[in-house]
Amino acid sequence: MGALDGRVVLVTGGGNGIGRDCALIAAQEGAMVVVNDLGGGLKGEDEGSAGPAEAVAAEIRAAGGQAVSNSDSVTDLDACYGMLELAKKEFGGLHAVINPAGILRDVMFHKMTEAEWDAVIAVHMRGSFNVARATIEHFRDQNDGAYMFFTSTSGLFGNIGQANYGAAKMGIAGLSRIIAMEGARNNVRSNCLAPVAWTRMTQSVPVKDEAAAARRAVMAEKIRPDQPARFSVAMVAPAAAHVSGQIFGSSGENIILYSQPRPIETCTKEEGWTVQSILDEAVPQMAPKFFDLNRGPLPGNQNQQQKQPA
Repeated sequence: MGALDGRVVLVTGGGNGIGRDCALIAAQEGAMVVVNDLGGGLKGEDEGSAGPAEAVAAEIRAAGGQAVSNSDSVTDLDACYGMLELAKKEFGGLHAVINPAGILRDVMFHKMTEAEWDAVIAVHMRGSFNVARATIEHFRDQNDGAYMFFTSTSGLFGNIGQANYGAAKMGIAGLSRIIAMEGARNNVRSNCLAPVAWTRMTQSVPVKDEAAAARRAVMAEKIRPDQPARFSVAMVAPAAAHVSGQIFGSSGENIILYSQPRPIETCTKEEGWTVQSILDEAVPQMAPKFFDLNRGPLPGNQNQQQKQPA
């Protein structure tokens, strides 16, 4: 018996990386899988190909599972409705969406073009909206549905050169939380995951020296895409029906639960604040709890200490 026996799962970005392993592992756990992948390059600069999605679907079928492929773009809302209809036609329904589809167009913000901003927002933020909007009413009507969205430490912590990516990923965390809140009465749940894994995206970072190349070789072995994929599959299983509205991380064999923004200091002045009293009193009171601009180590790195508020 698998954790997803009898369930139908849509996996976007399922032709490569984490998405590919999500599709394969979901099938191993008994799910019928719609494998979606545009088949494009890492920057989303080409028209793509149906090949990667179909290759994964064929691998699932060859192993005795059930899968169908789709090569439409998550940036197209009508296409996402089509993914739902494909799942219903082929397998009779849909119970979960795992949405790791993404691209990168890294550049310093002061050099970023409107096109570089729009392309990343379209795939990550708009794409997350599209797959959710196309499926949410189906999930509500059947009183059952689960989303696993993909956020990133680039959004949660920040990362130089990724203003477009980080903004989209932070937005996805907010989207997931509100879908979870609104969906609770209809047993529709939503979580998001900030994965650390060796994929096309991490490989795209330039290697500057032999030491960096050696570190990459170690990373490729320790932070594999199957690790966050396995967690993603677990979180859309019926056995995790009580888990919703959370932000998780996965780095190697470390599973992380992230905090969510809450007030940490409040300054009150009954007679009202002036510009000068804000500068003289409120800012000094809050300053000891300010966060510095250091990104900190990757989750699960035991060789570095996590930066605390300055």
